[in-house]
This record gives sequence, C-alpha cells and structure tokens, in this order.
Amino acid sequence: MLSVRAWLGRALLLPRAGAGLAASRRGSSSRDKDRSVTVSSSVPMPAGGKGSRPSSTPQRVPNRLIHEKSPYLLQHAYNPVDWYPWGQEAFDKARKENKPIFLSVGYSTCHWCHMMEEESFQNEEIGRLLSEDFVSVKVDREERPDVDKVYMTFVQATSSGGGWPMNVWLTPNLQPFVGGTYFPPEDGLTRVGFRTVLLRIREQWKQNKNALLENSQRVTTALLARSEISVGDRQLPPSAATMNSRCFQQLDEGYDEEYGGFAEAPKFPTPVILSFLFSYWLSHRLTQDGSRAQQMALHTLKMMANGGIRDHVGQGFHRYSTDRQWHVPHFEKMLYDQAQLAVAYSQAFQISGDEFYSDVAKDILQYVTRSLSHRSGGFYSAEDADSPPERGTRPKEGAYYVWTANEVQQLLPEPVLGATEPLTSGQLFMKHYGLTEAGNISSGQDPKGELQGQNVLTVRYSLELTAARFGLDVEGVRTLLNTGLEKLFQARKHRPKPHLDSKMLAAWNGLMVSGYAVTGAVLGQDKLINYATNGAKFLKRHMFDVASGRLMRTCYTGSGGTVEHSNPPCWGFLEDYAFVVRGLLDLYEASQESAWLEWALRLQDTQDRLFWDSQGGGYFCSEAELGAGLPLRLKDDQDGAEPSANSVSAHNLLRLHGFTGHKDWMDKCVCLLTAFSERMRRVPVALPEMVRALSAQQQTLKQIVICGDRQAKDTKALVQCVHSVYIPNKVLILADGDPSSFLSRQLPFLSTLRRLEDQATAYVCENQACSMPITDPCELRKLLHP
Repeated sequence: MLSVRAWLGRALLLPRAGAGLAASRRGSSSRDKDRSVTVSSSVPMPAGGKGSRPSSTPQRVPNRLIHEKSPYLLQHAYNPVDWYPWGQEAFDKARKENKPIFLSVGYSTCHWCHMMEEESFQNEEIGRLLSEDFVSVKVDREERPDVDKVYMTFVQATSSGGGWPMNVWLTPNLQPFVGGTYFPPEDGLTRVGFRTVLLRIREQWKQNKNALLENSQRVTTALLARSEISVGDRQLPPSAATMNSRCFQQLDEGYDEEYGGFAEAPKFPTPVILSFLFSYWLSHRLTQDGSRAQQMALHTLKMMANGGIRDHVGQGFHRYSTDRQWHVPHFEKMLYDQAQLAVAYSQAFQISGDEFYSDVAKDILQYVTRSLSHRSGGFYSAEDADSPPERGTRPKEGAYYVWTANEVQQLLPEPVLGATEPLTSGQLFMKHYGLTEAGNISSGQDPKGELQGQNVLTVRYSLELTAARFGLDVEGVRTLLNTGLEKLFQARKHRPKPHLDSKMLAAWNGLMVSGYAVTGAVLGQDKLINYATNGAKFLKRHMFDVASGRLMRTCYTGSGGTVEHSNPPCWGFLEDYAFVVRGLLDLYEASQESAWLEWALRLQDTQDRLFWDSQGGGYFCSEAELGAGLPLRLKDDQDGAEPSANSVSAHNLLRLHGFTGHKDWMDKCVCLLTAFSERMRRVPVALPEMVRALSAQQQTLKQIVICGDRQAKDTKALVQCVHSVYIPNKVLILADGDPSSFLSRQLPFLSTLRRLEDQATAYVCENQACSMPITDPCELRKLLHP
C-alpha cells in the first residue's frame, strides 16, 4: 500500500518554509508548539505572484465574535474579517453560497497567533478577501480540542510539522484540502505569503473545485484508516516489562547528559516523561538502569529549576525553553504545566529527600495561588508571553520578565559587608544569576530583536560557590539573593502585566486539583489540600450539570469576579472527565473525604457512557453528537505537554477498581491498553504515561488501608507516613469502622480489618491478601519502602 504521507503531500507547488525554522521544531509534538511555517495541501496548486502590502489599520466595528466568551475569540472581535464562531450558521452559509471555509485555530496566549492577527487579520485587504471569498471561522483550541485535533491530524499528515496558529481550508462539508500554520502576510524569499495563498485557493476553488473535493475525500478516507485505534484481533496488551525497557532505552538515547531533558531545542518540561522515569526507577531500584532513570529525572528537574524557564522572581514555570540550556524561555505560563510540575517536584522530594525539590513545588503553587486563581476556587488558563515594555507601547515577548544590568544595579545598590573585594548587592546578584552588561540573550534567540541588552535570570552557581567567590558565608548570600528577588518582584509590579487568559477549563482545573492535593499530602500541608478542595468545589458548583451528570468544558470570569458560561454551554470532552476524575481521586487520598471519591465514580460512569468505544476499545476524545459533522472521531494517542486522556483514564480505571472492586473497570482498563498495543509497541516513548499504566495493571495495585478516626493524631501519622513514600501504584483507603460508609459498601473485606488495641492500624493488601496489622509509622514505612 502506498504510504499515506507519500500521496497526501504530493504535487505541492507552494514554496516550503525556511529549513532552519522548520527544523527548530523537531522533537516536540503539535500540542507543544505555537509556531511552524509549513503549508500542506492534498492537491496541486499554481504558483502565485507577490503583491504590495497594504496598511493595517484596525477597524473599530465589531464582528460577530463580540458575542463570544472566549478571550481568544474576543481578541479578534474587531478584525476587519467577517468571522464566525464554529457552528451551524457558518456551515450553512458555506453550503448555501458554495464557498470554502477558512478555519483559523489558536489560543489566547499564543505569541505567533498574535503576530498573524496583527500582520494579516487586521489588514483591510486580507480581511476583504477572507470576507468575500471564504466563510471565515475562528476557533479557540482550548474550547474545542476536538476541532483542533481533527485538523491538526490533517496538517501533520500532509506536512513536516504542526502548531498554532493553525490555518486550514475546508469544503462546505468540513473536509480539509489545504492546511498550514503561521503565514507571513506577504511573500518572502523562502516563504509564501498569506495573501498569495488566499488568491491561489480562491482561483482553484473556481477552476478546479471538483478535483479539490475528490482529493479532499481521499485524504479524509486515508486519515480515517491511519488514525484508527482498535483492539482488532488482539486478546491482551503487550508485556509491560518489554514496553518499559523499550521506553527507557528510547529516553536514554535522547537524554542530554549536560543540561537534562530529552531534545536539543526547543525543550519542553514534559512531566509525563519524568513520571515514567520515577516509576521505572522504583521497579528497577537495584539495577544500573534504575539508578540511571532516577538520575535523569532528578537532574532534569534541577536544571529546569535553575534555568530561565523558571521565573525566579515571580515563581512558576514558562512554557518551554528555546535552547538546550533551559536559559531563554518562551515566556507564556500555562496552568497545565504548573499543575504537573508541582506533582513532579513533590515526587522528586519523596524520592530524594532533598528540600530543593519541595521548595520548587511550593513556589509553583504560590504562583498559581497569587496569579492564576479565581476567588471562588477555580483556576485560570494562562498568562501571555507578550506585554508592553511601558504603558501605551506595543507588546513585546518577555517584556514583563527580563532585566537590564542597569535596572538591577539601581534596585540593589547596597554595599555587601565582609566581601573580599568591593561589592554591591546588585553585583552579587548579577554574578549568581548570570546577568551581563550587554545582556545574556544571544541574537539567535531573539529573531525580532526585542530582547537586545536584556537578561533572563538563570542560576549559574551554587550558593556555596557564589559565597566562596566573594569570601562570604552561605546563609548571608542566601539572604542577600532572596532580598534581591523580592525587590525585583516589587519593581516588576509597576510594569504592565501580561494578558491573563481568564477562561477556566475543567480539564486543567482537574490537573490543578491534583497539583495541590498531591503536594499538600506529600508535604503534610493542610493549607494546600484546602486549595485543592476549593478547586473541586468550584468544579462541582460551576462546571457540573447535576441533571445530566455531565461536565462543562469551560466557564469564564464575568464582571465583578462572577462566573459566566457560554450559551449554549460548551460540554466536556474526554480529557475533562479523565483529568477531573484523577484530581478527585488524588483529593480523596489527601483528605480522606469520601464525597470526592463518590463523585469520581459518578463522573467515570458518565465518561464511559459518552466516550467509550464498545467495538474497538478505548475512549474517543469527544462525544459523537458534539462532533457531528467533523470528518474524524479520534482517540488521542500521545502523551505530550499534557498526558493523553486515554493514558490517564487507564490509571483512573485501575484506581477505581482498587477502591471498589468493580470488575468492569479492570476489564475496561485491559481493553483500553489492548487497543493501544500497536501504538505502544511502535513508539512507546510517545505514550510513557500509558506504559506506566500498563506496568501498574500487570503488577497489581497495593491497597493501603488505614483503620482509624480521620481526625485522630495516630490516624494522621499513618496517613502521612504513606504520603511520605513514593508509591505510584497504590490506593489509600480510610476505614472508619462504619459498615454503612461508602467504601465499606464497595469493599466488604474492610469490615474484617480491625484496629489493634484501639489504635489506628494499617494493612497493606495485594492480590486479595493483607499484611499483618501495623500501628507504628516507622514499621509501615519499612514495609512500603523496603
């Protein structure tokens, strides 16, 4: 059979993107990118000429996007483009007027989305072309991940990359025929301009429409076959030991020994990989590979925390590093990164005992509490990379976060007493954080020249080395640096802040509930668990429809801090259910409040009803009705910047089976893992979270039962002992002795477990057999971590 790629990408006459820009994106998935400059097509297209660029004067007459709630769509509400939101009105217009649909997908904090809007969508002539010859549709990928996934699959299959903004031309029946990502407005030496692309497609639609439609149908058919994930004739999933070994070897081969991470550049945090390595270490502790896995994960986390990808002044992590040293970031901050990294650093603390990692986890949550939290308990989506250097000026990338040497020296002029040479606090600070008079950002990392003379803070030396360099004591240096960071933080408050995407997504809120719950449990901090509880209450109050049992995908900040919804509401996708269920299970283990476990079970039932593929196994990403009209109904098959919802669901099903004993959930888990067998066998490193679930399923979970009063000190001591140990494949159950309690009804064997001498007592159960009763936390720790 002819390969899909071979004939999908044939006969493309549009100029290709510059090789350097395209190559710079290697090693990261489409979900990890916000720019690629590729163009793809399913049909031949004629060459076009270059035209002059008209002036771009924003027209202050709103289009129909003004009625939307999405911050991203509202950013385009004053474009001179007749934008439609995704929906039947646009599709009907395209069919009635026989026009192609221009679909543009992005998100509110996407730097290159801003660029394309400024250069092209605010351009009067381009706006006229889009309005007269196309039906133009704007989609927030975070509101409609199903739409984004379908057409990103097309762009990736027919080009060398993907990313955002994503721009795809569709037939009136929503089948794609040309796609790409960022386009400059006019032709360059190596890149075709957006205006030229529009003119060519307009001409082709008039002259060769039947060929376009036929090729589009063939493309869709091929993509359907290529994207199918099914059990097929397989009876069982592959061997966990084999998949673990292959995944580890693939990661080992791509590991950066010096700086950590698993690619040259750009480098993404990718917590799913770190989580896999920690699990691999636990099951291979006595081997060289096990030690290697631990070292790779801990070193990567340490290098990231010391690098510029971390905001040393205001806490939290930026989205990715543009270089292999983790030095110069792409400055936007995403909620999903903060959530997952808080868990990763907490796990690193469990494993290593090094408070460096717990301090980073606490810093991340301090940032989220301060900057990404709604007063009612929910969490906002992101902060932008761009902001004006001064009020009234044009936004620039990183302006809020970078510093000149002069600024730092003016803020920190005090002499440092006791140093072996004349030294100010500013000079000490600059040495430790790698700041220079000329700026520490190379021209290669600053293609638009916006960061000249600026510095990104990155830890260059240990406290001990910095202290030794100037003959100072370590604690004194620590105090001076912390004072310096606080002064920079106060000074930064006077700068114009980056745009906040105040949209709240159920999926990312679920991840953040996990972030607070896991970190709070590991560190024994009730305050953090309370934030997780408030987040779960927010989800139940504002993003859950009691009558139908369904989650809503989005809600928005209204005037006066109120919570608003779109009308009709945007219903949840698979990832919303999977991530919220995970968050609730983590919250139950942190708080022992069984109400959260009960809600998790109810949501899992709804997830199974709406998304389970009863024929092929696994979960579809979207409801059948919600995606009506889309040419594909897909199953996400990659753990990237976020884990795939199927990978998380495999873990959830295992844990729910451990909490309830319901065989149906174990059967579903095995069926899901079997459906993804071929993908895991071919590229296990693409699904490290699912390989981890496969291992947990084949090794069986530990049920750790604590018999005691939830509020009693001895119960809390045993619970805290469990949380202090890294045990990824476990469920923690509190048995309070009430035979009518929710968990007692689910697991009748709990009634046979007794407190020893009226003390809180722990049992560790595996394969329907329980350990001897344990009342001493030290003895329990030895059993859990021999």
